[in-house]
Amino acid sequence: MQTLDTIDWITISIYFVVLLGIAVWVIRKKKENTEDYFLAGRNVGWFVVGASIFASNIGSEHVVGLAGAGAGDRLPMLIYEIQAWVVLILGWVFLPFYARAGVFTMPEFLEKRFDARSRWILSVFSIVAYVLTKISVTIYAGGVVVSALLGIDFWTGAIATVVLTGVYTVLGGMRAVVYTETLQAVILIIGAAALTFIGLEHVGGWESMKQTVTPEYLNMWRSASDPDFPWPSLLITSTIVGIWYWCTDQYIVQRALTAKNIKEGRRGTIFGALLKLMPVFLFLIPGVIALTLKMRGELEWDSPDQAFPVLMSNLLPSGLRGLVAAGLLAALMSSLASVFNSCSTLFTVDIYKKLRPNTPEKKLVRTGQIATVIVVIIGIIWIPIMANISGVLYEYLQSVQSYIAPPITAVFLLGIFHKRINAQGAFVTMIVGFVVGALRITLELVKDSLDPGSFWFALGDMNFLSFAAWFFLFCIILILVVSYATAAPSDEKLKNLTYATISEEEKKDNKNSYNWKDIVISIVIVAIVIYVMVWFNGK
Repeated sequence: MQTLDTIDWITISIYFVVLLGIAVWVIRKKKENTEDYFLAGRNVGWFVVGASIFASNIGSEHVVGLAGAGAGDRLPMLIYEIQAWVVLILGWVFLPFYARAGVFTMPEFLEKRFDARSRWILSVFSIVAYVLTKISVTIYAGGVVVSALLGIDFWTGAIATVVLTGVYTVLGGMRAVVYTETLQAVILIIGAAALTFIGLEHVGGWESMKQTVTPEYLNMWRSASDPDFPWPSLLITSTIVGIWYWCTDQYIVQRALTAKNIKEGRRGTIFGALLKLMPVFLFLIPGVIALTLKMRGELEWDSPDQAFPVLMSNLLPSGLRGLVAAGLLAALMSSLASVFNSCSTLFTVDIYKKLRPNTPEKKLVRTGQIATVIVVIIGIIWIPIMANISGVLYEYLQSVQSYIAPPITAVFLLGIFHKRINAQGAFVTMIVGFVVGALRITLELVKDSLDPGSFWFALGDMNFLSFAAWFFLFCIILILVVSYATAAPSDEKLKNLTYATISEEEKKDNKNSYNWKDIVISIVIVAIVIYVMVWFNGK
């Protein structure tokens, strides 16, 4: 790998100066209230909402991992990256309910729809899951990326990035996060697009690359009996995980809730979906380009995850290399900033405010800032643990989402579409769902010590995609059975919280919040997703 030169460092320095400028501008404008700190005053336009959704999703481990999927034979994982149509479901289906309910957090919505028990379960579970998965993986992958790019040791790179991101997140709150993310999304897209175009030119175009890796390599659809990626389970589970991640997870939904109104929020999700079509071409294709060059003996790397940094440092000219390095740092920082802010929002609004309901706004903002600092410290403490077990843990993290998503997706989907679902059904499904998910992770870790003929071994050894699909069906049946076996919720409690109980006035307002352009762009996005799915069929 070539190291960064003076022009690259100048480019990176300019990026950080602009980022600092935005953060300072935002910090000077902010107000000392919870709506401003956690939801940017609910006054953000569609462009910033969409760019923020995209930047939150794309972390440095995402960029490196997706290029790694292209370079190592894991192309079926591409399906998780062409879920732009699921982002549309957030804007068209879920967002109007969240906005009408006036909530800050997803657990808060569950309390309005069901009861306080559901709120507590989702709040505590989400915070623990963020610290153990999103924060730890992002920091670990970020440390690896920063040390590789900048030629500094892992610890310096990881801690410097965490502290820098933590400072502007603590001081500026959500407004600082969404505006800095807009810049980061632009930088990342420009840098990665340049790498893709230069890389394709270097290998002699798409057809030349296809001949080297063989057309079969570019097939994302494996047979239904494939041990790793059976296509029916892949399609079902990626949709379940997609709805959980894009439509019910605080990390993403909080960006849509910052919008001025439902119209801007929905347009933000449509723009976010449009941007979400890009990662396939911006990050996965460079991985395939790196593999092509390796097969031709023009490039060398040890593991597929090194494909993106190695390709970048060898192909890009001076200056542009610095821009892409800044883009990778931007991806890392935007993911960290998002998860820091989401954690502090969940803790302050769903836990602290519930325990102390009369706390003044200023103190709640201060509590949110302290919570962010604590999360930053926990993230740093977690790094050595991640460093020791990352080889195993990183593999499991890909499947962990498949065990978290089914109960939450079932509760939110049926909660909105079926008014007969009650608090008891939601409570039982979430408790049982999280126990089953934890059991599956445990069995997966200890399956080598189990009897190969036993039920527990079969449960731990079952393909994670197939397990998640059956697990979701189990959650749906469980919530229906428990809800119908207990008392129905009153229509008064459900007003405007389910499709069956929306008032005529709200229906009218919702209809006025979109026009034919929103519908046409949404249909075009769905058509592009279908086209990409058909295109990657190995022919």
